[in-house]
Amino acid sequence: MIRGLFQTKRLDDILAAAASTEHTLKRTLGWGHVTLLGIGGIIGAGIFATVGEAAAGVGGKAGAGPSLMLSFTITALVCGFTALCYAEFASMVPISGSAYTYAYSTLGELVAWIIGWDLILEYAVGNTAVAISWAGYFKTFLRGCGVDVPIWLAIDYRSAVRDGLVDQLPHVFGVPIAFNVLAFGIVAAITVLLVWGIKESARFNAGMVIVKLIVLAFFVVLAFYYVSPTQMVKNWHPFQPTGWKGTFTGAAVIFFAYIGFDAVSTVAEETRNPKRDLPIGIIASLVICTVIYIVVAGVFSGLMPFEELQKRPKTELAESLTMALDYVAPHQTWATTIVAFGSVVAHTAVLLVFQMGQPRIFFSIARDGLLPPTFARIHPRFKTPHITTILTGVFVGTVAGVSNIDEMVALTNIGTLFAFALVCIGITILRHTDADRPRPFRVPFGAWLLPMLGVASCMFLMLYLPPASWWRFIGWLVLGMSVYLAYGYSHSTVGRKAGRSPFASLGLKAMALGVLLIAIGLFVVPHDALPAEILREAFNPTGATHTHSLYGIVLISIGLVLSAAGAARASTSRR
Repeated sequence: MIRGLFQTKRLDDILAAAASTEHTLKRTLGWGHVTLLGIGGIIGAGIFATVGEAAAGVGGKAGAGPSLMLSFTITALVCGFTALCYAEFASMVPISGSAYTYAYSTLGELVAWIIGWDLILEYAVGNTAVAISWAGYFKTFLRGCGVDVPIWLAIDYRSAVRDGLVDQLPHVFGVPIAFNVLAFGIVAAITVLLVWGIKESARFNAGMVIVKLIVLAFFVVLAFYYVSPTQMVKNWHPFQPTGWKGTFTGAAVIFFAYIGFDAVSTVAEETRNPKRDLPIGIIASLVICTVIYIVVAGVFSGLMPFEELQKRPKTELAESLTMALDYVAPHQTWATTIVAFGSVVAHTAVLLVFQMGQPRIFFSIARDGLLPPTFARIHPRFKTPHITTILTGVFVGTVAGVSNIDEMVALTNIGTLFAFALVCIGITILRHTDADRPRPFRVPFGAWLLPMLGVASCMFLMLYLPPASWWRFIGWLVLGMSVYLAYGYSHSTVGRKAGRSPFASLGLKAMALGVLLIAIGLFVVPHDALPAEILREAFNPTGATHTHSLYGIVLISIGLVLSAAGAARASTSRR
Protein backbone atom coordinates (compact mmCIF):
# COMPACT_ATOMS: atom_id res chain seq x y z
CA MET A 1 0.00 0.00 0.00
CA ILE A 2 2.73 2.46 0.95
CA ARG A 3 4.48 2.02 -2.40
CA GLY A 4 1.21 2.58 -4.24
CA LEU A 5 0.66 5.89 -2.45
CA PHE A 6 3.67 7.40 -4.19
CA GLN A 7 3.00 5.99 -7.64
CA THR A 8 3.40 8.72 -10.25
CA LYS A 9 1.28 9.29 -13.33
CA ARG A 10 3.23 9.37 -16.58
CA LEU A 11 3.12 12.69 -18.41
CA ASP A 12 2.09 10.87 -21.57
CA ASP A 13 -0.92 9.40 -19.73
CA ILE A 14 -1.84 12.84 -18.37
CA LEU A 15 -1.76 14.35 -21.85
CA ALA A 16 -3.72 11.43 -23.31
CA ALA A 17 -6.46 11.75 -20.69
CA ALA A 18 -6.82 15.45 -21.43
CA ALA A 19 -7.11 14.75 -25.16
CA SER A 20 -10.14 12.47 -24.74
CA THR A 21 -13.32 13.90 -26.20
CA GLU A 22 -15.31 13.22 -23.02
CA HIS A 23 -13.31 15.69 -20.89
CA THR A 24 -12.14 18.36 -23.32
CA LEU A 25 -12.21 22.11 -22.68
CA LYS A 26 -12.37 24.73 -25.42
CA ARG A 27 -9.03 26.31 -26.48
CA THR A 28 -9.70 30.02 -27.15
CA LEU A 29 -7.09 32.05 -25.20
CA GLY A 30 -3.88 33.66 -26.50
CA TRP A 31 -0.85 34.97 -24.59
CA GLY A 32 -2.46 38.40 -24.25
CA HIS A 33 -5.53 36.90 -22.59
CA VAL A 34 -3.31 34.84 -20.29
CA THR A 35 -1.22 37.87 -19.26
CA LEU A 36 -4.34 39.91 -18.56
CA LEU A 37 -5.79 37.03 -16.55
CA GLY A 38 -2.59 37.04 -14.49
CA ILE A 39 -2.81 40.80 -13.90
CA GLY A 40 -6.50 40.45 -13.17
CA GLY A 41 -5.78 37.77 -10.57
CA ILE A 42 -2.81 39.51 -8.95
CA ILE A 43 -3.89 43.15 -8.65
CA GLY A 44 -6.86 43.17 -6.34
CA ALA A 45 -7.48 42.71 -2.63
CA GLY A 46 -3.75 42.47 -1.94
CA ILE A 47 -2.92 46.03 -2.97
CA PHE A 48 -6.27 47.60 -2.06
CA ALA A 49 -6.84 45.87 1.29
CA THR A 50 -3.81 44.18 2.88
CA VAL A 51 -1.22 46.96 2.49
CA GLY A 52 -2.66 48.84 5.45
CA GLU A 53 -2.43 45.88 7.80
CA ALA A 54 1.04 44.92 6.51
CA ALA A 55 2.35 48.46 6.97
CA ALA A 56 0.77 49.16 10.37
CA GLY A 57 1.03 45.74 11.96
CA VAL A 58 -2.11 44.64 13.83
CA GLY A 59 -3.02 41.77 16.11
CA GLY A 60 0.44 41.69 17.70
CA LYS A 61 2.23 41.54 14.32
CA ALA A 62 5.13 43.86 13.60
CA GLY A 63 4.39 46.49 10.96
CA ALA A 64 6.61 47.02 7.92
CA GLY A 65 6.05 50.79 7.71
CA PRO A 66 7.72 52.35 4.65
CA SER A 67 9.78 49.17 4.21
CA LEU A 68 6.58 47.77 2.73
CA MET A 69 8.24 48.55 -0.61
CA LEU A 70 11.01 46.14 0.36
CA SER A 71 8.41 43.62 1.54
CA PHE A 72 6.82 43.64 -1.90
CA THR A 73 10.23 43.15 -3.48
CA ILE A 74 11.01 40.18 -1.22
CA THR A 75 7.65 38.57 -1.94
CA ALA A 76 8.09 39.16 -5.67
CA LEU A 77 11.48 37.44 -5.50
CA VAL A 78 9.92 34.42 -3.76
CA CYS A 79 7.16 34.31 -6.35
CA GLY A 80 9.71 34.81 -9.13
CA PHE A 81 11.52 31.57 -8.26
CA THR A 82 8.18 29.76 -8.24
CA ALA A 83 6.92 31.46 -11.41
CA LEU A 84 9.88 30.13 -13.36
CA CYS A 85 9.08 26.61 -12.13
CA TYR A 86 5.41 27.04 -13.00
CA ALA A 87 6.40 28.26 -16.47
CA GLU A 88 8.54 25.16 -17.13
CA PHE A 89 5.81 22.81 -15.93
CA ALA A 90 3.11 24.65 -17.86
CA SER A 91 5.10 24.47 -21.09
CA MET A 92 5.60 20.70 -20.67
CA VAL A 93 2.19 19.78 -19.25
CA PRO A 94 -0.42 22.21 -20.63
CA ILE A 95 -3.19 20.67 -18.53
CA SER A 96 -5.72 22.13 -16.10
CA GLY A 97 -4.89 21.31 -12.52
CA SER A 98 -1.92 23.59 -11.83
CA ALA A 99 0.39 22.29 -9.10
CA TYR A 100 -1.77 19.21 -8.54
CA THR A 101 -1.06 17.89 -12.04
CA TYR A 102 2.64 18.73 -11.77
CA ALA A 103 2.94 16.90 -8.43
CA TYR A 104 1.19 13.80 -9.78
CA SER A 105 3.84 13.44 -12.47
CA THR A 106 6.80 13.93 -10.13
CA LEU A 107 6.01 13.25 -6.47
CA GLY A 108 3.31 10.61 -6.71
CA GLU A 109 -0.40 10.21 -6.01
CA LEU A 110 -0.41 10.96 -2.28
CA VAL A 111 1.54 14.20 -2.63
CA ALA A 112 -0.60 15.15 -5.63
CA TRP A 113 -3.74 14.62 -3.57
CA ILE A 114 -2.32 16.67 -0.70
CA ILE A 115 -1.42 19.56 -2.97
CA GLY A 116 -4.75 19.33 -4.82
CA TRP A 117 -6.63 19.41 -1.52
CA ASP A 118 -4.42 22.31 -0.47
CA LEU A 119 -5.26 24.20 -3.69
CA ILE A 120 -8.97 23.72 -3.00
CA LEU A 121 -8.42 25.44 0.35
CA GLU A 122 -6.25 28.16 -1.23
CA TYR A 123 -8.81 29.12 -3.84
CA ALA A 124 -11.89 28.77 -1.62
CA VAL A 125 -10.44 30.80 1.25
CA GLY A 126 -8.81 33.30 -1.11
CA ASN A 127 -12.10 33.84 -2.92
CA THR A 128 -13.85 34.33 0.40
CA ALA A 129 -11.34 36.98 1.50
CA VAL A 130 -11.60 38.83 -1.81
CA ALA A 131 -15.40 38.77 -1.74
CA ILE A 132 -15.45 40.20 1.79
CA SER A 133 -13.00 42.94 0.82
CA TRP A 134 -15.04 43.64 -2.33
CA ALA A 135 -18.14 44.15 -0.19
CA GLY A 136 -16.34 46.72 2.00
CA TYR A 137 -15.16 48.79 -0.95
CA PHE A 138 -18.52 48.49 -2.72
CA LYS A 139 -20.23 49.82 0.38
CA THR A 140 -17.81 52.78 0.41
CA PHE A 141 -18.45 53.39 -3.28
CA LEU A 142 -22.22 53.36 -2.77
CA ARG A 143 -21.87 55.74 0.19
CA GLY A 144 -19.96 58.14 -2.05
CA CYS A 145 -22.88 57.94 -4.47
CA GLY A 146 -25.34 58.74 -1.70
CA VAL A 147 -26.56 55.19 -1.03
CA ASP A 148 -26.21 53.72 2.46
CA VAL A 149 -26.38 49.93 2.74
CA PRO A 150 -27.86 48.68 6.03
CA ILE A 151 -25.00 47.46 8.19
CA TRP A 152 -26.53 44.01 8.75
CA LEU A 153 -26.42 43.34 4.99
CA ALA A 154 -22.69 44.15 4.68
CA ILE A 155 -21.03 42.57 7.73
CA ASP A 156 -20.66 39.23 9.47
CA TYR A 157 -21.63 38.60 13.08
CA ARG A 158 -18.09 38.22 14.47
CA SER A 159 -16.95 41.49 12.89
CA ALA A 160 -20.03 43.17 14.32
CA VAL A 161 -19.11 41.90 17.79
CA ARG A 162 -15.46 42.96 17.37
CA ASP A 163 -16.40 46.47 16.27
CA GLY A 164 -19.16 46.92 18.87
CA LEU A 165 -21.95 47.05 16.30
CA VAL A 166 -24.23 44.29 17.62
CA ASP A 167 -26.76 46.81 18.92
CA GLN A 168 -27.21 48.12 15.36
CA LEU A 169 -28.22 44.68 14.03
CA PRO A 170 -31.86 43.60 13.72
CA HIS A 171 -32.92 40.85 16.15
CA VAL A 172 -35.24 37.93 15.45
CA PHE A 173 -36.46 36.21 18.64
CA GLY A 174 -33.60 37.91 20.43
CA VAL A 175 -30.94 36.62 18.00
CA PRO A 176 -28.89 39.30 16.15
CA ILE A 177 -28.97 38.86 12.37
CA ALA A 178 -26.01 39.68 10.11
CA PHE A 179 -25.19 38.35 6.65
CA ASN A 180 -22.89 39.93 4.10
CA VAL A 181 -25.31 39.94 1.18
CA LEU A 182 -22.94 42.08 -0.90
CA ALA A 183 -20.17 39.45 -0.72
CA PHE A 184 -22.60 36.63 -1.52
CA GLY A 185 -24.10 38.56 -4.44
CA ILE A 186 -20.82 39.26 -6.26
CA VAL A 187 -19.78 35.60 -6.02
CA ALA A 188 -23.15 34.55 -7.45
CA ALA A 189 -22.79 36.96 -10.38
CA ILE A 190 -19.24 35.79 -11.15
CA THR A 191 -20.39 32.16 -11.02
CA VAL A 192 -23.05 32.80 -13.67
CA LEU A 193 -20.48 34.46 -15.94
CA LEU A 194 -18.02 31.59 -15.58
CA VAL A 195 -20.63 28.97 -16.43
CA TRP A 196 -21.46 30.99 -19.53
CA GLY A 197 -18.01 30.61 -21.11
CA ILE A 198 -14.23 31.07 -20.77
CA LYS A 199 -13.83 33.48 -23.69
CA GLU A 200 -16.56 35.77 -22.43
CA SER A 201 -14.97 35.67 -18.98
CA ALA A 202 -11.54 36.55 -20.42
CA ARG A 203 -12.97 39.54 -22.33
CA PHE A 204 -14.75 40.79 -19.23
CA ASN A 205 -11.50 40.44 -17.26
CA ALA A 206 -9.53 42.42 -19.86
CA GLY A 207 -11.92 45.36 -19.51
CA MET A 208 -11.64 45.29 -15.72
CA VAL A 209 -7.83 45.16 -15.85
CA ILE A 210 -7.74 48.35 -17.92
CA VAL A 211 -10.10 50.13 -15.52
CA LYS A 212 -8.19 49.23 -12.37
CA LEU A 213 -4.82 50.20 -13.85
CA ILE A 214 -6.28 53.60 -14.72
CA VAL A 215 -7.61 53.99 -11.17
CA LEU A 216 -4.26 53.04 -9.60
CA ALA A 217 -2.58 55.63 -11.84
CA PHE A 218 -5.21 58.12 -10.67
CA PHE A 219 -4.37 57.34 -7.03
CA VAL A 220 -0.65 57.92 -7.61
CA VAL A 221 -1.15 61.20 -9.51
CA LEU A 222 -3.64 62.51 -6.95
CA ALA A 223 -1.30 61.58 -4.09
CA PHE A 224 1.50 63.69 -5.62
CA TYR A 225 -0.99 66.56 -6.05
CA TYR A 226 -1.78 66.66 -2.32
CA VAL A 227 1.60 65.61 -0.89
CA SER A 228 4.95 66.76 -2.26
CA PRO A 229 7.72 64.22 -2.97
CA THR A 230 9.80 65.92 -0.26
CA GLN A 231 7.11 65.30 2.35
CA MET A 232 6.72 61.71 1.18
CA VAL A 233 10.42 61.08 1.69
CA LYS A 234 10.13 62.53 5.21
CA ASN A 235 7.29 60.13 5.97
CA TRP A 236 9.53 57.25 4.91
CA HIS A 237 11.67 57.76 8.03
CA PRO A 238 12.28 55.55 9.87
CA PHE A 239 12.29 53.19 6.90
CA GLN A 240 12.11 50.03 9.05
CA PRO A 241 10.35 51.13 12.25
CA THR A 242 10.20 47.57 13.62
CA GLY A 243 13.36 46.26 11.95
CA TRP A 244 13.65 43.29 9.64
CA LYS A 245 10.99 41.39 11.58
CA GLY A 246 8.42 43.94 10.44
CA THR A 247 9.65 43.78 6.85
CA PHE A 248 9.50 39.99 6.70
CA THR A 249 6.14 39.89 8.50
CA GLY A 250 4.82 42.40 5.98
CA ALA A 251 6.12 40.19 3.17
CA ALA A 252 4.25 37.19 4.62
CA VAL A 253 1.02 39.20 4.95
CA ILE A 254 1.08 40.75 1.47
CA PHE A 255 1.94 37.41 -0.12
CA PHE A 256 -1.83 37.25 -0.57
CA ALA A 257 -1.40 39.94 -3.24
CA TYR A 258 0.62 37.66 -5.51
CA ILE A 259 -1.20 34.35 -5.54
CA GLY A 260 -3.16 35.21 -8.69
CA PHE A 261 -0.42 34.02 -11.06
CA ASP A 262 -1.00 30.46 -9.82
CA ALA A 263 -4.51 30.64 -11.30
CA VAL A 264 -3.04 31.32 -14.76
CA SER A 265 -1.82 27.74 -15.05
CA THR A 266 -5.33 26.40 -14.44
CA VAL A 267 -6.48 27.62 -17.88
CA ALA A 268 -3.78 25.62 -19.69
CA GLU A 269 -6.32 23.47 -21.53
CA GLU A 270 -8.14 26.56 -22.77
CA THR A 271 -5.03 28.22 -24.25
CA ARG A 272 -4.39 27.99 -28.00
CA ASN A 273 -0.60 27.58 -27.74
CA PRO A 274 0.07 26.76 -24.07
CA LYS A 275 3.75 25.91 -24.54
CA ARG A 276 4.38 29.52 -25.54
CA ASP A 277 1.48 31.47 -24.05
CA LEU A 278 1.57 30.15 -20.48
CA PRO A 279 5.23 30.99 -19.71
CA ILE A 280 4.76 34.45 -21.24
CA GLY A 281 1.56 35.07 -19.28
CA ILE A 282 2.93 33.85 -15.93
CA ILE A 283 6.21 35.76 -16.02
CA ALA A 284 4.92 38.93 -17.71
CA SER A 285 2.00 39.36 -15.30
CA LEU A 286 4.29 38.88 -12.29
CA VAL A 287 6.83 41.47 -13.50
CA ILE A 288 4.20 44.07 -14.42
CA CYS A 289 2.33 43.71 -11.13
CA THR A 290 5.51 43.89 -9.03
CA VAL A 291 6.43 47.26 -10.51
CA ILE A 292 2.91 48.56 -9.89
CA TYR A 293 2.90 47.23 -6.32
CA ILE A 294 6.20 48.87 -5.36
CA VAL A 295 5.11 52.24 -6.76
CA VAL A 296 1.73 52.14 -4.98
CA ALA A 297 3.32 50.94 -1.70
CA GLY A 298 5.85 53.80 -1.83
CA VAL A 299 3.13 56.38 -2.41
CA PHE A 300 0.85 54.89 0.28
CA SER A 301 3.57 54.88 2.95
CA GLY A 302 4.53 58.42 1.86
CA LEU A 303 1.00 59.70 2.44
CA MET A 304 0.58 58.43 6.01
CA PRO A 305 3.37 58.36 8.63
CA PHE A 306 3.84 55.04 10.41
CA GLU A 307 2.67 56.51 13.73
CA GLU A 308 -0.60 57.57 12.15
CA LEU A 309 -1.14 54.13 10.59
CA GLN A 310 -0.82 52.45 13.97
CA LYS A 311 -3.70 54.52 15.34
CA ARG A 312 -6.15 53.32 12.70
CA PRO A 313 -8.66 50.52 13.46
CA LYS A 314 -8.82 47.35 11.38
CA THR A 315 -11.94 48.45 9.58
CA GLU A 316 -10.09 51.43 8.10
CA LEU A 317 -6.90 49.52 7.37
CA ALA A 318 -8.98 47.06 5.33
CA GLU A 319 -9.71 49.91 2.89
CA SER A 320 -6.13 51.13 2.71
CA LEU A 321 -6.03 53.41 -0.35
CA THR A 322 -9.29 55.24 0.36
CA MET A 323 -8.11 55.69 3.97
CA ALA A 324 -4.85 57.27 2.78
CA LEU A 325 -6.62 59.67 0.41
CA ASP A 326 -9.14 60.59 3.09
CA TYR A 327 -6.20 61.40 5.41
CA VAL A 328 -4.53 63.90 3.04
CA ALA A 329 -7.76 65.21 1.44
CA PRO A 330 -10.55 64.62 3.99
CA HIS A 331 -13.20 66.63 2.14
CA GLN A 332 -12.61 65.27 -1.37
CA THR A 333 -15.27 62.57 -1.33
CA TRP A 334 -15.22 62.32 -5.12
CA ALA A 335 -11.59 61.15 -5.04
CA THR A 336 -12.17 58.36 -2.52
CA THR A 337 -15.28 57.32 -4.44
CA ILE A 338 -13.25 56.91 -7.65
CA VAL A 339 -10.61 54.83 -5.86
CA ALA A 340 -13.33 52.76 -4.21
CA PHE A 341 -14.83 52.14 -7.65
CA GLY A 342 -11.42 51.05 -8.96
CA SER A 343 -11.06 48.69 -6.01
CA VAL A 344 -14.49 47.19 -6.71
CA VAL A 345 -13.42 46.53 -10.30
CA ALA A 346 -10.05 45.10 -9.19
CA HIS A 347 -11.67 42.78 -6.67
CA THR A 348 -14.18 41.63 -9.27
CA ALA A 349 -11.34 40.69 -11.64
CA VAL A 350 -9.58 38.72 -8.91
CA LEU A 351 -12.79 36.91 -8.02
CA LEU A 352 -13.26 36.04 -11.66
CA VAL A 353 -9.79 34.53 -11.99
CA PHE A 354 -9.92 32.67 -8.66
CA GLN A 355 -13.42 31.33 -9.25
CA MET A 356 -12.21 30.25 -12.70
CA GLY A 357 -9.29 28.34 -11.20
CA GLN A 358 -10.92 26.39 -8.38
CA PRO A 359 -13.44 24.37 -10.45
CA ARG A 360 -10.63 23.37 -12.79
CA ILE A 361 -8.70 21.93 -9.85
CA PHE A 362 -11.76 19.85 -8.95
CA PHE A 363 -12.09 18.92 -12.62
CA SER A 364 -8.54 17.56 -12.85
CA ILE A 365 -8.73 15.65 -9.57
CA ALA A 366 -12.05 14.05 -10.53
CA ARG A 367 -10.69 13.12 -13.97
CA ASP A 368 -8.02 11.10 -12.18
CA GLY A 369 -10.68 9.29 -10.13
CA LEU A 370 -9.72 10.82 -6.77
CA LEU A 371 -13.09 12.59 -6.52
CA PRO A 372 -16.50 11.48 -7.86
CA PRO A 373 -16.88 11.75 -11.67
CA THR A 374 -19.60 14.39 -11.29
CA PHE A 375 -16.85 16.94 -10.67
CA ALA A 376 -15.38 16.22 -14.12
CA ARG A 377 -18.54 16.86 -16.13
CA ILE A 378 -18.43 19.48 -18.90
CA HIS A 379 -21.41 21.57 -20.01
CA PRO A 380 -22.42 20.32 -23.49
CA ARG A 381 -22.93 23.82 -24.88
CA PHE A 382 -20.59 26.15 -22.98
CA LYS A 383 -17.74 23.60 -22.57
CA THR A 384 -17.08 24.70 -19.00
CA PRO A 385 -16.96 22.58 -15.80
CA HIS A 386 -20.38 23.91 -14.80
CA ILE A 387 -21.18 21.62 -11.85
CA THR A 388 -18.00 22.40 -9.93
CA THR A 389 -18.30 26.08 -10.86
CA ILE A 390 -21.79 26.25 -9.34
CA LEU A 391 -20.87 24.21 -6.26
CA THR A 392 -17.81 26.31 -5.46
CA GLY A 393 -19.79 29.50 -6.11
CA VAL A 394 -22.47 28.49 -3.59
CA PHE A 395 -19.87 27.43 -1.00
CA VAL A 396 -17.64 30.51 -1.34
CA GLY A 397 -20.60 32.91 -1.39
CA THR A 398 -22.12 31.40 1.75
CA VAL A 399 -18.84 31.39 3.68
CA ALA A 400 -18.11 34.98 2.56
CA GLY A 401 -21.49 36.01 3.95
CA VAL A 402 -20.65 34.88 7.50
CA SER A 403 -16.84 35.23 7.78
CA ASN A 404 -14.33 38.04 8.30
CA ILE A 405 -11.24 38.72 6.20
CA ASP A 406 -8.43 38.46 8.78
CA GLU A 407 -8.28 34.68 9.18
CA MET A 408 -9.00 34.10 5.49
CA VAL A 409 -5.90 35.95 4.28
CA ALA A 410 -3.45 34.17 6.60
CA LEU A 411 -4.90 30.74 5.77
CA THR A 412 -4.67 31.44 2.04
CA ASN A 413 -1.04 32.50 2.36
CA ILE A 414 0.15 29.35 4.13
CA GLY A 415 -1.66 27.08 1.67
CA THR A 416 -0.22 28.90 -1.33
CA LEU A 417 3.35 28.92 0.02
CA PHE A 418 3.12 25.18 0.65
CA ALA A 419 1.91 24.55 -2.91
CA PHE A 420 4.64 26.76 -4.37
CA ALA A 421 7.33 24.86 -2.46
CA LEU A 422 6.13 21.52 -3.83
CA VAL A 423 6.10 22.85 -7.40
CA CYS A 424 9.73 23.93 -7.03
CA ILE A 425 10.69 20.49 -5.68
CA GLY A 426 8.90 18.88 -8.61
CA ILE A 427 11.07 20.68 -11.17
CA THR A 428 14.25 19.28 -9.63
CA ILE A 429 12.84 15.75 -9.54
CA LEU A 430 11.49 15.79 -13.09
CA ARG A 431 14.79 17.10 -14.50
CA HIS A 432 16.33 13.81 -13.34
CA THR A 433 13.48 11.33 -13.85
CA ASP A 434 12.44 12.60 -17.29
CA ALA A 435 15.51 14.49 -18.50
CA ASP A 436 14.91 13.90 -22.22
CA ARG A 437 11.39 15.34 -22.38
CA PRO A 438 11.17 18.50 -24.55
CA ARG A 439 10.97 21.66 -22.45
CA PRO A 440 9.90 24.75 -24.47
CA PHE A 441 10.80 26.78 -21.37
CA ARG A 442 13.48 25.85 -18.83
CA VAL A 443 14.27 27.32 -15.43
CA PRO A 444 17.72 28.89 -15.91
CA PHE A 445 20.89 27.91 -14.03
CA GLY A 446 20.14 24.21 -13.74
CA ALA A 447 17.79 21.97 -11.82
CA TRP A 448 18.85 22.91 -8.30
CA LEU A 449 19.74 26.57 -7.74
CA LEU A 450 16.55 28.54 -8.41
CA PRO A 451 14.05 25.77 -7.50
CA MET A 452 15.73 25.20 -4.14
CA LEU A 453 15.88 28.96 -3.52
CA GLY A 454 12.14 28.93 -4.19
CA VAL A 455 11.57 26.15 -1.63
CA ALA A 456 13.72 27.85 1.02
CA SER A 457 12.12 31.27 0.55
CA CYS A 458 8.58 29.85 0.72
CA MET A 459 9.36 27.99 3.93
CA PHE A 460 11.00 31.12 5.35
CA LEU A 461 7.87 33.23 4.83
CA MET A 462 5.68 30.47 6.30
CA LEU A 463 7.54 30.89 9.59
CA TYR A 464 6.22 34.46 9.88
CA LEU A 465 2.57 33.41 9.71
CA PRO A 466 0.57 33.12 12.97
CA PRO A 467 0.15 29.78 14.81
CA ALA A 468 -3.59 29.73 14.04
CA SER A 469 -2.80 29.43 10.34
CA TRP A 470 -0.62 26.39 10.97
CA TRP A 471 -3.22 24.61 13.12
CA ARG A 472 -6.02 25.14 10.59
CA PHE A 473 -3.84 24.31 7.62
CA ILE A 474 -2.65 21.03 9.15
CA GLY A 475 -6.22 20.23 10.17
CA TRP A 476 -7.40 20.78 6.59
CA LEU A 477 -4.69 18.50 5.18
CA VAL A 478 -5.55 15.76 7.69
CA LEU A 479 -9.23 16.10 6.75
CA GLY A 480 -8.18 15.64 3.12
CA MET A 481 -6.38 12.42 4.02
CA SER A 482 -9.66 11.08 5.43
CA VAL A 483 -11.39 11.80 2.10
CA TYR A 484 -8.53 10.17 0.17
CA LEU A 485 -8.58 7.01 2.27
CA ALA A 486 -12.38 6.72 2.16
CA TYR A 487 -12.74 7.33 -1.60
CA GLY A 488 -9.72 8.43 -3.62
CA TYR A 489 -7.37 5.52 -2.92
CA SER A 490 -9.89 2.95 -4.16
CA HIS A 491 -11.15 4.92 -7.16
CA SER A 492 -7.85 6.28 -8.50
CA THR A 493 -7.43 5.52 -12.21
CA VAL A 494 -3.72 4.96 -11.67
CA GLY A 495 -4.42 2.68 -8.73
CA ARG A 496 -7.04 0.70 -10.63
CA LYS A 497 -4.54 0.05 -13.41
CA ALA A 498 -2.08 -1.13 -10.77
CA GLY A 499 -4.60 -3.67 -9.45
CA ARG A 500 -6.18 -1.92 -6.47
CA SER A 501 -9.61 -3.08 -5.32
CA PRO A 502 -12.43 -0.71 -6.34
CA PHE A 503 -13.88 -1.00 -2.82
CA ALA A 504 -12.41 0.45 0.36
CA SER A 505 -11.46 -2.32 2.77
CA LEU A 506 -12.46 -2.36 6.43
CA GLY A 507 -8.92 -1.32 7.35
CA LEU A 508 -9.06 1.69 5.02
CA LYS A 509 -12.44 2.71 6.41
CA ALA A 510 -11.08 2.51 9.95
CA MET A 511 -8.07 4.60 8.96
CA ALA A 512 -10.35 7.16 7.28
CA LEU A 513 -12.51 7.44 10.40
CA GLY A 514 -9.46 7.73 12.65
CA VAL A 515 -7.91 10.44 10.50
CA LEU A 516 -11.26 12.27 10.48
CA LEU A 517 -11.26 12.29 14.30
CA ILE A 518 -7.71 13.65 14.29
CA ALA A 519 -8.79 16.46 11.95
CA ILE A 520 -11.74 17.35 14.18
CA GLY A 521 -9.41 17.39 17.18
CA LEU A 522 -7.02 19.74 15.38
CA PHE A 523 -9.91 22.11 14.66
CA VAL A 524 -11.13 21.92 18.29
CA VAL A 525 -7.85 22.73 20.10
CA PRO A 526 -7.04 26.43 20.75
CA HIS A 527 -5.35 27.82 17.66
CA ASP A 528 -3.38 30.58 19.34
CA ALA A 529 -1.24 28.21 21.41
CA LEU A 530 1.69 25.88 20.82
CA PRO A 531 1.39 22.08 21.42
CA ALA A 532 3.11 22.22 24.82
CA GLU A 533 0.74 24.96 25.99
CA ILE A 534 -2.28 22.94 24.85
CA LEU A 535 -1.08 19.90 26.81
CA ARG A 536 -0.68 22.02 29.95
CA GLU A 537 -4.16 23.50 29.50
CA ALA A 538 -5.69 20.04 29.00
CA PHE A 539 -4.48 18.93 32.45
CA ASN A 540 -5.28 22.23 34.15
CA PRO A 541 -9.00 22.28 35.13
CA THR A 542 -8.83 26.00 35.90
CA GLY A 543 -7.24 26.95 32.59
CA ALA A 544 -9.04 29.38 30.27
CA THR A 545 -8.95 26.92 27.35
CA HIS A 546 -9.11 23.70 29.37
CA THR A 547 -12.26 22.29 27.73
CA HIS A 548 -11.16 22.87 24.13
CA SER A 549 -7.66 21.56 24.85
CA LEU A 550 -8.93 18.41 26.61
CA TYR A 551 -11.57 17.53 24.00
CA GLY A 552 -9.13 18.16 21.17
CA ILE A 553 -6.44 15.92 22.66
CA VAL A 554 -8.96 13.15 23.39
CA LEU A 555 -10.23 13.20 19.80
CA ILE A 556 -6.68 13.20 18.41
CA SER A 557 -5.69 10.29 20.69
CA ILE A 558 -8.71 8.17 19.72
CA GLY A 559 -8.06 8.98 16.06
CA LEU A 560 -4.43 7.90 16.30
CA VAL A 561 -5.36 4.57 17.88
CA LEU A 562 -8.10 3.91 15.33
CA SER A 563 -5.82 4.87 12.43
CA ALA A 564 -3.07 2.57 13.68
CA ALA A 565 -5.53 -0.30 14.05
CA GLY A 566 -6.89 0.33 10.56
CA ALA A 567 -3.40 0.46 9.08
CA ALA A 568 -2.53 -2.85 10.75
CA ARG A 569 -5.73 -4.44 9.42
CA ALA A 570 -5.10 -3.10 5.90
CA SER A 571 -1.52 -4.37 5.98
CA THR A 572 -2.66 -7.84 7.13
CA SER A 573 -5.34 -8.00 4.43
CA ARG A 574 -2.80 -6.96 1.81
CA ARG A 575 -0.44 -9.77 2.76
